Amino acid sequence: MSSVAAWVRRHPILGFFVVFAIFPWVVPYKSLAAQVLIYGLFALGFNLLYGYTGLLSFGSAAYWGLGAYGTGIALAKLKVTSLWLALGMGLGFALVGGAVVGFFCLRRRGIYFAMLTLAFAQLLYFVGFHLADWTGGDDGLRGIAVPAIGLGSWRLPLDRSVVFYYFTLVIVGLAVAALKRILDSPFGAVLQAIRENADRATACGYDISRIKHLSFVFYAVFCGLAGALDALRLTVVPIESLHWSTSGQVVIMTLLGGAGTFFGPFVGAATFLVLEDAISVWTESWPLAIGAIFMAFVLFLPKGIWGTLTGGFHGR
Repeated sequence: MSSVAAWVRRHPILGFFVVFAIFPWVVPYKSLAAQVLIYGLFALGFNLLYGYTGLLSFGSAAYWGLGAYGTGIALAKLKVTSLWLALGMGLGFALVGGAVVGFFCLRRRGIYFAMLTLAFAQLLYFVGFHLADWTGGDDGLRGIAVPAIGLGSWRLPLDRSVVFYYFTLVIVGLAVAALKRILDSPFGAVLQAIRENADRATACGYDISRIKHLSFVFYAVFCGLAGALDALRLTVVPIESLHWSTSGQVVIMTLLGGAGTFFGPFVGAATFLVLEDAISVWTESWPLAIGAIFMAFVLFLPKGIWGTLTGGFHGR
């Protein structure tokens, strides 16, 4: 297993596509495979902020929800016929939300920063709850029709689970490649320098306030893209997309897989969702079982699954 992990570390993008190309054929059903991809991207965005920049956000649901509602409103309310335009609208919502919220939250540090991110996410939750004409309120945003993609007269409908999975794989793969490029750039090195010692990074001449804000915006965009893809997967946007419990799930997924590792979030998302699917068949108290597993990982395997195999930031 460690040799496989080492190969994936040497060829991360190729390894990602190879693993997830066969992934839907080894899980119980295709929809679960797509869900793992989407939530893995969600956790990857959170990991950029927490694992690489050292900023703990409890408000990730805000950008997941903004991406989902942006795309959902474009398709269900504005009757946009272009899938790419709808996805772009979701990304735009998340980008603007991340820029505005990050501007205010990054004025504080530590637990105050974390609580501010949670407060803004809950604010958006209540806004979404009461703007029922646009969001559907408690019933969620329904009536999302997913347009086919194509070139010229050729069209490929996305209503089949296998087709949608591989469409999602391409989008998520491009996002993973973009994030890898960010982390391998000098900007990514500065992010990790801020995580290790923000005062030293400042003394080296870096404008850490601007860099943190940019990292926050990138985090929001990746989370928003994941939310937009989930709106297409479900063809509905539940109000729970903006709830604090969604923010909690992504924290658990990231820590299960290994914060500060590149593929840890995908491993954590797969572990969380497969366990949820398997345990919920046997008991309605599946959150209790997953909570116990999560506590065991925090206590005895602090680097997470992928972090233990490859080494990571936490638990050194």
